[in-house]
Amino acid sequence: MHRFLLSRQWVIITLVALLLVPTMIRLGIWQMDRYGERSARNQLVTDALAAEPVPVERLAAPGHAVTRDERYRTVTARGHFVTDDEVVVRRRTNADDEVGFHVLTPFVLDDGKVLLVNRGWIPADGPSQTAFPEVPAPPRGEITIKGRLMPDETTEASGIKDLQGLPDRQIMLINSEREAKRLGARVLGGYVAQTAPEAKGAIPERLGSPGEENAALNYAYAVQWWLFAAAVPVGWVVLVRREARERARAAAEKAAPENPGETGETGAAAAKSASV
Repeated sequence: MHRFLLSRQWVIITLVALLLVPTMIRLGIWQMDRYGERSARNQLVTDALAAEPVPVERLAAPGHAVTRDERYRTVTARGHFVTDDEVVVRRRTNADDEVGFHVLTPFVLDDGKVLLVNRGWIPADGPSQTAFPEVPAPPRGEITIKGRLMPDETTEASGIKDLQGLPDRQIMLINSEREAKRLGARVLGGYVAQTAPEAKGAIPERLGSPGEENAALNYAYAVQWWLFAAAVPVGWVVLVRREARERARAAAEKAAPENPGETGETGAAAAKSASV
């Protein structure tokens, strides 16, 4: 009855089903890995934002790469801004997805080391993209700032190409080593996204807090892929049974007489002949 499974069509269907099951299982495992990664990142962000502020030099130093555990930690620093060496970071968006610049200002600490401070976002409303935009000045004199510690930016992590030949005092990525060479100073690794004190007139706009990634969505996708994997053999069995029923019905119809009344008529004629 099931010899049709050896036909070319059903061999292909079976092979496809056998390939789909492990593929879908593997996709579910990949989604669970993503779920674990995102959950771990969300926990790191939560822990970092909840931690007590510490002096920046407790976590950062010249040449030191900000670690995963140090990222987003709230730090404090005392010193003064140097606007003459300020640069802007191109192609950055605010909360409303408007394209503008981030303002990166050197902050000289009391011991002479330099901390790179991202003071926030400003609109790109200058006369041209090559002109240095008008940047509101930071507070003068000795102040204490607070912000979130961030690692140096890379193309791999941000997706932003590090273009060359940019206009003067414009950069694409924040890199402490490169800024140390430009400034000729001892620059702490990474940078700080400033959160306090508030800017006058709310410009530059402070960068928003890091949001939590939707880890639950990856978990739902994993379950979905595994349900698909379970449905494939069930669907294959349903198709096989339906095919078998249809073939059995066709065989029965083929075996039946073409004219159902023919047998009855022949028997009646034979009976009449015998009586005569």
